[in-house]
Amino acid sequence: MNKKTILTLFCFFSFSVLFATAQSGVKQVYNPALDPMAQIDSALALTQRTEEPKYVLCQLGGNWCPWCLLFAEFVSRDTDINQLIQDNYVYIHVNYDPHLNHDESQKAKTKALLDRLGRPQRFGFPVLIILDQQGKVIHIQDSSFLEEGQGYNKKKVLRFLKSWRPKAVNPSI
Repeated sequence: MNKKTILTLFCFFSFSVLFATAQSGVKQVYNPALDPMAQIDSALALTQRTEEPKYVLCQLGGNWCPWCLLFAEFVSRDTDINQLIQDNYVYIHVNYDPHLNHDESQKAKTKALLDRLGRPQRFGFPVLIILDQQGKVIHIQDSSFLEEGQGYNKKKVLRFLKSWRPKAVNPSI
């Protein structure tokens, strides 16, 4: 083996170990087997059946994205944020795999999903999309504005979630 091959293998295995280590212990929340359009429709149906008005909080990303998993873990562990989400949103994790567009059918499905959600991939991942009870996109949040250091900032996340809850957007509800 030449030095270039050894260096390439070393880099590949080092990256693999680092990636696996970064995701170990973090729950994978995206289910690639779910139809994302049906998942969104089901969440919207739930908003219609709740006693208090709720919006859909759609976290678009994938298990391949460490920041996506970190955000999901962050909001589930913080009791204040978790309660705010439970009270005001139907929270879903919609799987998006940018590497899945191998055939025309999959490309069309991906395009339809991204069009429905307002082309949010332009902000990177995870991206948070707020849908009203009729399925209209009312806000797309670039999650990088919620970050701090190697994680997320509680005050920023709370401010975002409070600002887009149903009673803040439409006080007459």
